[in-house]
Amino acid sequence: MQELAAEFEAERGHLLAVAQRMLGSRSEAEDAVQETWLRYAGALADPAARAQVRDLRGWLTTTCSRICLDVLRSARVRREAYPGQWLPEPVVSAAPAADGFAPDPAERAVRADQLGTALLVVLERLTPEQRVAFVLHDVFAVPFATIADVLGTTPAAARQLASRGRRAVTAPDVPRHTADLAEQHKVLAAFVAAVESGELDRLVEVLAPDVVVIGDSGGHFPAARRPVVGADQAGRFILGLFGQAARWGAPLHARPVLVDGALGWQAETVFRDGRPLRMVTSFAVHEGRITGVFNQLNPEKVAHLSGVGADEGWPPRI
Repeated sequence: MQELAAEFEAERGHLLAVAQRMLGSRSEAEDAVQETWLRYAGALADPAARAQVRDLRGWLTTTCSRICLDVLRSARVRREAYPGQWLPEPVVSAAPAADGFAPDPAERAVRADQLGTALLVVLERLTPEQRVAFVLHDVFAVPFATIADVLGTTPAAARQLASRGRRAVTAPDVPRHTADLAEQHKVLAAFVAAVESGELDRLVEVLAPDVVVIGDSGGHFPAARRPVVGADQAGRFILGLFGQAARWGAPLHARPVLVDGALGWQAETVFRDGRPLRMVTSFAVHEGRITGVFNQLNPEKVAHLSGVGADEGWPPRI
């Protein structure tokens, strides 16, 4: 059993990455990986059974994907009843220096393997089968024969599902996110300066014409029930949010962070009724402008994060 555990732990990071991309929820992904371990330990505890498995990563990926598929099918029903807009649980890590480079190649590779919030949001458009097929093939290069086994279909059908997913992900109305961290630093610094100025024209210059703003409060705080689309509307909405926060009279603390691998910030203040409000904001950036703003303020999705220090003020030091 110790050998099994060691083998599994060597693959845990990969499995968590697979599950996170499929489910868009860190907690659900961790549960899926734990269930994968239970099935692995139960099915391969016999050395003879373990000897039959030559590609352990492939076996574990297939098992984990089947678990995720079941979760996605049930999650679709839950998401339909969700109050307001839905965003994935943010995976938050320390922000790098403004030069846009991680300290070493290994860390850069880890960040390159992460998904931005924009793509996770778009994946919600897909059916569970399309999402599994797309993620396994286009992100992890799993053969269609293996994907067909996961989905209980033919390789040709699996290929078609992945193709439909790919078309949805690259649709014209999808927020594009192609900027490296150096460009993200530059654009977000301009965004913060424009917000601080309170000038709509200045803010609109930083926003793409088809920018989209999405906020997820889970019904706990007021939030737009539909995406705010277009530079002028989005600019007015963003300035309105900051104006409201200023009228509450509570200090706003914020620090730059990486959110699903893209630059953003974590902020804290006190809502007008005295409740603490914690928010994680991430961005999509393309060709020098912001194409997507994603505000996660559902307390159930950000409660696990460490707090922002009282010495961290506004604006954040992008």
